[in-house]
Amino acid sequence: MNKAITDGLVLMPPAFELGLGVWSSGDGTAGSASYQGAANAALAPADQDFGSCLELAKTADTQKLRYTGQTLVLPGCYLRITARVKAMSGNLPRVRIAGYAARADGTHVGGLIEAGPEVTLAAYGRVVTVSAIVGTGARGGVDMVWGTGPVYGHFGLDLVGANGGVVRIDDIEIEDITGAFLRDMIDWVDVRDFGARGDGVTDDTAAFLAADAAAGGRSILVSEGSYFLGSSLAISAPVRFEGTLVMPDTARLALLASYDFPTYAEAFGNEATGLRKALQALFSYTDHNTLDLCGRRVELTEPIDMKAVAPDLSSFSNRRVLRNGQINLIAGPAWDDTVVTSQASYDIAQPVTLSNVANVANIPVGAHVTGAGVGREVYVRAVNVAAGAITLSQPFHGGSGTRVLSFRRYKYALDFSGLARLDRFNIDDVEFLCNGIGSCIMLPAEGQMFHLRDSYVVRPKDRAITSIGRGCQDILIDRCQFLSNEMQMPVQDRTTVALNVNANDSKIRDSRFVRFGTTMILNGTGHLIVGNHWLQGDEEQSGVRGAGLVFTQTNVQSAVTGNYIDNSVIEWTNEYDTEPDFGVEYSFGGLTVSGNTFVCLNVAPWFAWFSVKPHGPGHFIHGLTIADNVFKSLNGSVDRFERVDTTFAALDNERMRNIKIEGNTFNGVTQFVSNPVLLQFDQAAAQTVWTIDPAGYLPFGGWARNVESVVAEGMIANATGARVSEMPFVNVEQGAQRRQVTLNWSQAARGRVNLKIRMDNPN
Repeated sequence: MNKAITDGLVLMPPAFELGLGVWSSGDGTAGSASYQGAANAALAPADQDFGSCLELAKTADTQKLRYTGQTLVLPGCYLRITARVKAMSGNLPRVRIAGYAARADGTHVGGLIEAGPEVTLAAYGRVVTVSAIVGTGARGGVDMVWGTGPVYGHFGLDLVGANGGVVRIDDIEIEDITGAFLRDMIDWVDVRDFGARGDGVTDDTAAFLAADAAAGGRSILVSEGSYFLGSSLAISAPVRFEGTLVMPDTARLALLASYDFPTYAEAFGNEATGLRKALQALFSYTDHNTLDLCGRRVELTEPIDMKAVAPDLSSFSNRRVLRNGQINLIAGPAWDDTVVTSQASYDIAQPVTLSNVANVANIPVGAHVTGAGVGREVYVRAVNVAAGAITLSQPFHGGSGTRVLSFRRYKYALDFSGLARLDRFNIDDVEFLCNGIGSCIMLPAEGQMFHLRDSYVVRPKDRAITSIGRGCQDILIDRCQFLSNEMQMPVQDRTTVALNVNANDSKIRDSRFVRFGTTMILNGTGHLIVGNHWLQGDEEQSGVRGAGLVFTQTNVQSAVTGNYIDNSVIEWTNEYDTEPDFGVEYSFGGLTVSGNTFVCLNVAPWFAWFSVKPHGPGHFIHGLTIADNVFKSLNGSVDRFERVDTTFAALDNERMRNIKIEGNTFNGVTQFVSNPVLLQFDQAAAQTVWTIDPAGYLPFGGWARNVESVVAEGMIANATGARVSEMPFVNVEQGAQRRQVTLNWSQAARGRVNLKIRMDNPN
């Protein structure tokens, strides 16, 4: 910085040969005596050292020489006053630069240092240079610290000591040397000043470390260039990037005071690379637990594979957060599925292992497995090439044998499948624009408390969130929106899945899922599905409706509460059971479905919102509550709300127990269903046996197994009209389908009774 250049500030006093009238023997203020015509001052026109110069005899104790011009003193501007002097004869004086500090009105500012260091003239004819620096700030090297009180000064020099000497003085110079203080004045240091080459080849790590050590509270400037850093680096000072960095994949960059995505994007000159390096740093040190995208949009042309990003990372269990931005997928070959078809052997004695897998080396971890006897959302959890074996996320239900299977590896924006474990990773307020190009998030084999909140997943190609193991333990999905890539397709043609869970205790809350093939496939127990809205309809007339929420094991200990379930089925299966026939185990139970709104539109009459699908015989329901829900069909009615899918097997009605279906509201549903059901029965003609058929009212095609109560409404009369006071006895499970009950009287009777009938045992 030079004010003489930048602001046109005139600093240099005129040469002595132009006249001595502007040079004062006082303070330089208006009215002070000048050297023009003074007896002790004269011009020496041809000095061998100075050329034209001033010859001055010292006649006062402090012989002053001041320029009467007003030299501005500006905040942040530092001036150096320089004079060259030599003694000619007489006593040898001392010389110093001096000045007069003045306010705007010309009054003196007292209490300041107004003279620089003294220099003694020790010999005749020897040129001595004397100088001093004046400025507003107390910085190292400033001789006269004036602060902001003075507006200008009158500068020159003083001769002090014995009188009687004669000196010659070259023209006095005043120059702006603020640049000498820039390193102290500005709040950054440049890595190039510490030896960084910035040629993209030389390892500049040492220079960056030196700059960081010297910063002392200031920022670091990485000026233009390409800087190769060959090893991991942690920088404590804030950093600003004009140039870019090149680092090996394994080398980590920890910007401890500038940890945010925009800084990393600038550091590597590429948003995707910046995001990878920022995530690498997020999982490698503990100074920060949040990567803030700062509202920026990151465009990905390929998946972010966290194992490739951080090869030395195998597991991580501290809370980390990715937040506040947008991730946009850009089409390219990196998003293409990897598809392998292979023959493999399966033995139910090793329920999650495939052996003798042909072409095993080409089957990637995270591939989706499909084939005969394979349930939905079964994935490759691990591959052992040497053993020719694959570890699965879930068992097969189709029994032992050798079969041909398909392995399809979808590509994910964030892929954690290479990590052994990841706990407590949170994604907050991020929008994933998958654009039908790739899927969104693949979880690791192990982990817990993954949390996605206040985020959008828009048009994932195949999957939104995929679990290939138990990395979904305690998964939390809160206040998110998932928009399918198949919205315009008929339901029967859709293949997408919003999320699957293999472990326990998921909490899916206050989120919205729009037109996926299947919304949720949940294994494990302890799930809470609360306050969501999922809709899976289409524009077809009498359209097919698929499963929206699928429970894949029998005893689920889960609650589905307060949701809006639109044009989809809650399906309950045991499709991950290696021996799906009922054995020594819990059968279907532990499920509460309450306070939900169920809606369908333009569906076939056989559609039902709740379906139980046993994959083997002998199963039954023991512990199910479906209460206080609303079921409503629009543009046509449906037969009933529930059904048993007997594709593989039926339920054992003889073992049904503890089923509570009551308090529900039905609109556009032909058959009211309840358990227990309260029926009113009128017997017009006197009979000894009254036959009551509640079959349509009882859920899941159940038998009439129990009668909780029989209450006469009005008088029971015999054939002659006389009162019958006795109690009848009840026979249950009557008729060919065992869905009737009979009331048996000792004499023919007629009248009205109210019965409460159950299709189960109450406990």
